[in-house]
Amino acid sequence: MKNTALTHVHETLGAKIIPFAGYNMPVSYEGINIEHETVRKAVGVFDVSHMGEFFLKGENALALIQKTCTNDASKLVPGKAQYSCMPNNDGGIVDDLIIYMIAENEYMLVVNASNIEKDWNWISSHNDLDVNMINRSEEWSLLAIQGPKAVEAMQSLTDVNLSTIKFYTFQIAEFAGLPNVLVSATGYTGSGGFEVYVKNEDAETLWNKVFEAGADFGIKPIGLAARDTLRLEMGYCLYGNDINDTTSPIEAGLGWITKFNKDFVNSEALKSQKEAGVTRKLVAFELTERGIPRHDYEIVNADGTVIGVVTSGTMSPSLGIGIGMGYVTVENAAVDSEIFIQIRKKAVPAKVVKLPFYKG
Repeated sequence: MKNTALTHVHETLGAKIIPFAGYNMPVSYEGINIEHETVRKAVGVFDVSHMGEFFLKGENALALIQKTCTNDASKLVPGKAQYSCMPNNDGGIVDDLIIYMIAENEYMLVVNASNIEKDWNWISSHNDLDVNMINRSEEWSLLAIQGPKAVEAMQSLTDVNLSTIKFYTFQIAEFAGLPNVLVSATGYTGSGGFEVYVKNEDAETLWNKVFEAGADFGIKPIGLAARDTLRLEMGYCLYGNDINDTTSPIEAGLGWITKFNKDFVNSEALKSQKEAGVTRKLVAFELTERGIPRHDYEIVNADGTVIGVVTSGTMSPSLGIGIGMGYVTVENAAVDSEIFIQIRKKAVPAKVVKLPFYKG
């Protein structure tokens, strides 16, 4: 297992450390519910330095991104970011990612930790355009500073007016006394805040200054367990659970980032799928009786026939009910449809709902 530049800090703080995506990562400090509530009501800090960062440069950098990703990156301007995914040749998804346009002909792609090598090989295999590609995943650290008090708590660390950094935009500026820090608002929790990218050698300095600045705002370190409950309450997909090599972006409800005004890997097949309609869809559901849905639990109809599978599920700390997402046959995908989650030997009733679960 690899360590991040901050693993020793988490150990000192008494975090529970688990292996995750090849790294030793903090899963919790005080407990999921306390950490979840901290992010919803105040400000919490995640070490997500395991994420991958690829830098693409050259006059054909955009063309390579357009070819390998579903969203239309030609809409980007420097300082803007975009959520996208990379389709494979079989109708599935190689990974989902965030594309940052740093400057003209210069982009940063942020990919999931478990897919760094796979993604690098995939993009490289399509790089017949002489694009300069650099994998800096092991050189960079990333803190996600999340919560409604994040702007106020962090403002003392920079001259940039943090309240002007809108969702899916970023600035490169001095932050916590460090030059050329990328500060973005592309959070995964639904409670506002920032992601801050620095070199590994500056990670501990950043961590310490962030906690000093946030001391009067109830700032706490947050583990990956609460990150999962927070993102699920928003209905954000998690690669490996809700999307993978066998789920198409159309089935996964990612049609909004799948733009057919350009050609990309497998675009014709996905366009045909969109036009013909899918046989299963990713839906959100709430249990109407007590129970906790979990990944891979079967979803059944009133007759007990299996109609799908749970991809993500938990007891929502904010709502106090069981929530989840899963693929079901399209006939059972409409909002308010009654479905049942097979929890051990009991079929627990649930209803299909609109996202997000948590409305703030």
